[in-house]
Order: sequence, then C-alpha cells, then structure tokens
Amino acid sequence: MTSSRQQIRQYIRQARNALTSDAQYQASIDLINQVNSLEDTPCAQNIALYLATDGELDTQPLIEALWHCGKHVYLPVIHPFSKGHLLFLAYTPDSELCYNRYGIIEPRLKKDAIIPVADLDIIFTPLVAFDQNGQRLGMGGGYYDRTLAPFQNSVNAPKAIGLAHDCQKVDSLPSESWDIPLEKIVTPSRLWQWES
Repeated sequence: MTSSRQQIRQYIRQARNALTSDAQYQASIDLINQVNSLEDTPCAQNIALYLATDGELDTQPLIEALWHCGKHVYLPVIHPFSKGHLLFLAYTPDSELCYNRYGIIEPRLKKDAIIPVADLDIIFTPLVAFDQNGQRLGMGGGYYDRTLAPFQNSVNAPKAIGLAHDCQKVDSLPSESWDIPLEKIVTPSRLWQWES
C-alpha cells in the first residue's frame, strides 16, 4: 500500500509540475473566485494558508486578495520542539521569511506572531492528491493530520479545506487509519464537498 501511495505522489507531482506558467497563473486567479464563493469565507477572520512549492497551486494572489478584504492570514511553521507538528504564524507583507528543512518558505519564528490552532477559522491545506470521497494524500510527513486530529468531531473546530489543481484528483486513494478526510476541497474549476 505504501508503494502505491508513493507512486500516486510521484505521478501527481509530475502532472502539476508539467503545468505551464500561464496555466498556473490562471489557476491562481480562478482559485480566488472559488474561495470567495465558499460559504465559510465571508465570516472567517483568521485564515491559514501556505506558500506554494513543487508545482502546488500558487496561493499568493489569494493571500493578497484576503489581505485586501481585511482578513488575517497565517502560515504554517514546523514546530521547533514538538516533532511532526505545526505552528501557525501571522503573515503580513512585512513578514520576515526563511527556508525550513524541507526547502519550503515559512515565516521566521516569533512567539508573538503565533495563533492557537483553535483560533483559526479556516485551515486551507496543501495536498498531493485527493479522491471522490474526500481522502487527502499529503507529502507523507503527517503534519496536517496531526494538526487536525484533536479537532475531529469538534463543533468549534477550524474548517479544514483542501486546495489543489484539478489534475490532482484521482478515482480512489489507499488510506491509513491516521488519514483525516476533508469535507471540502477547492480546485480552480469547482468545489468538491462531502458530508462530515
């Protein structure tokens, strides 16, 4: 099962990296419209996103649109002491950024910029692939699964919504016991939604 997950990761990563810069740009603009049409967006104030890497959907135009609407945006930072966990830090145009151990850009760690996960309204999660049941396949580190696990079945939990290119959808994903399916996944062309 692990090898098939790895094969899916490899195939989808190649597919999204093969997108032209024009296609990537158009996808990032279409994403803004899709996110703005979500019922969760208007009342959300604290929104977690991420900076794209490895062919992921470019989130910077969406981040700038959210700033323009007066929303507070937060980015994930690898927790320095709690292995496999994430912190979320405020992200503004003035934020100092650095590369983490995976070569992903994140805000430089500052204690006063951290927001408790419970105070986030939406956590937009990256993913490598998703299927028609809302299963999400990440990069394999389990960071988002660990972040979201304490909030499963909690009424006041942050809404976890996946972001992906349309080409990242597959028919079916092999899942593990720790995988947390998503209720919603947004692609540039549509919203995928499942019952919780």
